[in-house]
Amino acid sequence: MGQEKLLIVEDEADLSRLLSSVFTREGFCVETASDGEEGVEKTFRFSPDLILLDLLLPKLDGFSVCRYLKSREETKTIPILMLTAKGAEEDKLKGLELGADDYVTKPFSIRELSARVRSIFRRRYQSEAGRLKAADLEIDSRQLSVSRSSKTLFLPALQFRLIYVLASQKGRVLSRTELLDRVWGFDAVLTDRVVDAQVKRLRQSLRRVLGENRYIKTVRGAGYRFSTPPANGEGFVS
Repeated sequence: MGQEKLLIVEDEADLSRLLSSVFTREGFCVETASDGEEGVEKTFRFSPDLILLDLLLPKLDGFSVCRYLKSREETKTIPILMLTAKGAEEDKLKGLELGADDYVTKPFSIRELSARVRSIFRRRYQSEAGRLKAADLEIDSRQLSVSRSSKTLFLPALQFRLIYVLASQKGRVLSRTELLDRVWGFDAVLTDRVVDAQVKRLRQSLRRVLGENRYIKTVRGAGYRFSTPPANGEGFVS
């Protein structure tokens, strides 16, 4: 692993300078942007390994930036950590549904933010041993991809971790609480809706590219598990 590149998209100049100084001292290669449009432009030019993204930005708000970057093949796998004064549950849910990996509400401590950043990188690299075979899928942790026959689906980091965690449990049912802990990997006040929303997005991705979305089975009252889809589609609760 080389020097990680960090893009800070924050319009508060003092905070941007502080974060840039802190993460530079921690060994990151840091770039900054002061509005949403510049954040998008620098994402394509700088190719960061992680984006710290404020929500209340000039020109293009953070939700729009996240939505756009997660819609593009070149940028959709880049982890995004949202920084914002908005702390309402609906705002958190919206950010995570758009594909953000974490959400930190201002004011925050630098120590907490640094720990969240390191946690994202740990999750990113912890499964770099290679590939996982599950049912008729090949799950590649280096490419963040899922392949079936000649079709390959490249997933955003959050959706990839979700299918990887479920597939690696060999059919064991995981509760929503377990999935929040294993996939998101941080203590946060989030509801089951966050897990349900990401499962829905993952199923949509699997159907769109692989033509099949029944690998993730809902076990009512318990959680989710990975399962081989039967040929006739019976036995699944979507």
